[in-house]
Amino acid sequence: MSTRSHPNPDLTVGDDHRPRWNSAPHRRHGFHNLHQLTRYAQSYRASQVLDLRLAADLAIAQRDDVRRLTGLPWFSAMAITEGNRLLYECYAPDFAPDQPHSIMSISKMSTNLIIGRLWEDGKLALDEPIGQILPWIGAGYRDASLQDVLNMNVHNGYDEDYSNPDTTAFLHEAASGMRLPTGPEPSNRDFIAAIGLASGAQDTVNHSDSYLYKSANTDVLAFVAEARGGRPMGHWLADLADAAGVEGALHVATDRTGFPLLNGGICLTARDLCRYGAVIARKGLGVDGQPFGSADFITRTQGSGIAMAPPRQHLRYSNQTNTNGIWLGHGGYGGQYLLANPDTGRVACFLSVLDDEAGYSAAYYPPIIAMLAEICAGRD
Repeated sequence: MSTRSHPNPDLTVGDDHRPRWNSAPHRRHGFHNLHQLTRYAQSYRASQVLDLRLAADLAIAQRDDVRRLTGLPWFSAMAITEGNRLLYECYAPDFAPDQPHSIMSISKMSTNLIIGRLWEDGKLALDEPIGQILPWIGAGYRDASLQDVLNMNVHNGYDEDYSNPDTTAFLHEAASGMRLPTGPEPSNRDFIAAIGLASGAQDTVNHSDSYLYKSANTDVLAFVAEARGGRPMGHWLADLADAAGVEGALHVATDRTGFPLLNGGICLTARDLCRYGAVIARKGLGVDGQPFGSADFITRTQGSGIAMAPPRQHLRYSNQTNTNGIWLGHGGYGGQYLLANPDTGRVACFLSVLDDEAGYSAAYYPPIIAMLAEICAGRD
């Protein structure tokens, strides 16, 4: 007797060239449940949980920008912490405090901590060419320095234009369990290895006036960490969950081989996202006081980087973070932002899900960033 089957509807690519979980009508459900929808995933729990006790700062709730931005139809959650104090939190009616949310590219900040630790331990040099660390890498990264990959300062054949339904970033999804492939399913490593030079280019030098954002860079860094760290990336993530002291689980999407997707695969609750950001605010220290990242590398991150493109030209992209020289942060596709201020110890996150076709608007982020930066500076 024959059996029947049908393609997984959440991962099937529709007429808009997106899998259903990321199509405009379903994106909010997708971002609120991606830890269950992605084809492959791992999760990590912490041995010790960072206590967060409500100590409401009423001035935060009374801010006009807080009321306006948390009132948007795309809003999911916002939380502010300082040490063990939960200064503010707010949730949309369809999103709960214990519910994980996709943080998309905020996941990239984990590589600042991991690469920073390896750098401080002398296991890599920032001027090393990637091909010296990863002999299997293709022409798109072979001659690029580790520092340029960290700073999104590499020109190659990988494209990340979310308004383009045929962007390379969407093809990357098929190698990372985020959509069904049209043919044989490549591993993330095979996909990364096949990235070549940009059309007509002779090298990977960035001749533009600002950074060149490519999520593939982060996966290159993860492979570098495995090669030089001498242990699987999953071990780093288990340590990260412990360092942050997450209360729930740190969920991360993987490819079919189990390789974690650090370019955008992490899902966390709003409170746990603040716990994650607090590792940056503590300059790499875990909740047990032991270093997970590197304080020297974070200081270096604050003082360097490549200019970002308008409307964020006042910021720099440095070592897988955005920075103004004081705070460090990162945005996520679809409407998220995390900001950590080492000077004040404050961490703030804003989670939302844009429901336009592209799922992205450059103009959407600056007011959110400005609000979070002021609050984390102590200007309530």
